[in-house]
Amino acid sequence: MLIFGQFTIRGCSQMTFENKTILITGASTGIGKALALELSKQNCRLVLTARRDNLIRDYKDDLELDDSNLLILKNDVSDKVSCAESYGKIVEKFGSVDVAILNAGMGRTMKVEEYNSRHAENIIGTNFMGIIYWVEQLVPDFIKRKTGVIAGVSSMADNRGYSGSGFYSASKAAATIYLEGLRIELNKHNVRVITIRPGFVKTPMTEKNNFKMPFIMSPKKSAKYIAKGIEKEKRVIQFPFAMVLITTLVGLIPGRIYELLSSRVDKK
Repeated sequence: MLIFGQFTIRGCSQMTFENKTILITGASTGIGKALALELSKQNCRLVLTARRDNLIRDYKDDLELDDSNLLILKNDVSDKVSCAESYGKIVEKFGSVDVAILNAGMGRTMKVEEYNSRHAENIIGTNFMGIIYWVEQLVPDFIKRKTGVIAGVSSMADNRGYSGSGFYSASKAAATIYLEGLRIELNKHNVRVITIRPGFVKTPMTEKNNFKMPFIMSPKKSAKYIAKGIEKEKRVIQFPFAMVLITTLVGLIPGRIYELLSSRVDKK
């Protein structure tokens, strides 16, 4: 590793999950479940949390871990007290966390005629505040030990305000910007912050969508992308490439034209 002034250039070696304690929030279904199954092969310790922890216990026998290396917790990431209590249980069993994959998320499409701020509270509380509450628990120990990885799951929906998904897009945009700022701050403490921006992934959440989802991927394939990206300590993990290209181009469309095109799609 070479250091020039305040800038660090790392070598070609990559991180390994072996012998690490890994936290995965939102591990009951979708990407979280797929990540748990994928990482359980890596000779590591897993902490799996979800509001519906019973769904984690349903697939527990499929994990390649024994009970001494596994901790399943009921946790509502939108509740600061719940996160603090869960972190205390992690410390009690494993001492610390090495890699935190803050994956818990929720979404809902809603027409403006059905406007309800309660949905905003739930979505932003889970997708944005859920990351903040867990970072609050993790950062003091990471800074003290001068090590740690925080991987927060955002979305490619963070780039524009999508009709019917304003709350969701806003929560993911907030998460992306927050993680970028956090990455800059924690770099000097040797703590890595990774932003994960998936395209469409086939999960119970996306199954409720009533619109076409191009290039939709399986949770299993998505988990492999994420695991490999974390091992390589990428700043941003985004996939699939076709959706990266499409959302980048959409982000470049001038506002007036974007609104006109979106209005036409919205009328269909």
